[in-house]
Amino acid sequence: MGRPLPMLLLALACAAPVRACADNAAAMARVEHWLDGVAALRAGFRQTVTDREGRLVEEAEGTLAISRPGRFRWDYRVPEQLIVCDGTTLWLHDRELDQVTVRAADTLLAGTPALLLAGRSAIVAGFTISDAGSTDGLSWSVLQPRVAGDFREVRLGFSARGLERMRLTDRLGQVTELVLAELERNPQLEPALFRFTPPPGVDVIGRAPGG
Repeated sequence: MGRPLPMLLLALACAAPVRACADNAAAMARVEHWLDGVAALRAGFRQTVTDREGRLVEEAEGTLAISRPGRFRWDYRVPEQLIVCDGTTLWLHDRELDQVTVRAADTLLAGTPALLLAGRSAIVAGFTISDAGSTDGLSWSVLQPRVAGDFREVRLGFSARGLERMRLTDRLGQVTELVLAELERNPQLEPALFRFTPPPGVDVIGRAPGG
C-alpha cells in the first residue's frame, strides 16, 4: 500500500551453525504465537516511507482493522484514502482523486505481506523466517517471500505486548514502516467494516471478481 515452517524445512533453510537455527526457531515461534492467538486486530498506525538512500518520501497515519482470514480495512487520515478487502475483492478509494480502484484480492496479495492475514499455513508456504536480533527494545523476525514479488522482506518487531512494528522492504529498496498504537487483540468487528460500495459519481477502475 502507498499504497506460520515445519522443523524439517527450517533445518534445510539454516545453512549455518546450530545457534543460528535456534535463533531462527525462536523467530518463527514469535510469529506463530502471534498468528495463533489473533483472529482480529484493531489499531492506530503511523506510516513512513523512505527511499533506498534513507530519505523520507512519505508520511501517513490512520487506523486499521483486520479480521482473518483475509479481511482488512485501512483508513488513512493523511492523505485521505480508504483500502477495504473482504477476502475476495480489494477496493482502494482515493478521496482526493475521487477515484476507486478495484482488484481481485488473490492476485494482488499473493507474495506480499498481506498474505500474513491468511494464517500459519500461508506463512509456511509463502515465506522463510529468520531472526534479526533485538533493536529499539523489540525482537525482530524477518520474513522473506519464497516467490519473488513486490516485497523483498518483511520485518516484524515484537515486544512483550505483541506486534508493535512492521518494516516492509520492496524490490527497489524502498522501506515502509508501520508503528502500531493502541493495539486491540480480538475486538468485535462488524462485518460491514469489510464491505465497500463505490460512492455515486466516482471513477471506478477495474472490476470485482465475477463482476
